[in-house]
Amino acid sequence: MEERGHDPHIHVEAKVVRGDAAVRNVLASTFGLAGDLPGVVDTGCGLRVPYAMTSPRPDRVTCLACREYAGREHLRLAEMVERLGLMPGSTISGTKAKQAADRHRDLAKRFSGN
Repeated sequence: MEERGHDPHIHVEAKVVRGDAAVRNVLASTFGLAGDLPGVVDTGCGLRVPYAMTSPRPDRVTCLACREYAGREHLRLAEMVERLGLMPGSTISGTKAKQAADRHRDLAKRFSGN
């Protein structure tokens, strides 16, 4: 990954759908543990930028390549979650899986600007 010195854009972390911040919040609230945020992260467009220059929110991301990446990732996750809900013996119901998939499709749509 390439690291840029001065990039004014807000990017998407390459792990946008994994929600690392959400995981940290759960650990902090459950066990009182709080991991340090990374200083520099990989982004959807292939750059390494300061974590502070990233956002998972479509209305904040200004890098077009990152927006496209996030849209694809959210669509991919929506398909995976929906399939999971249809599997026999799944711990997530088809209804819940569809709701989660719909949320990710909505995010993908918002990242694409439609």
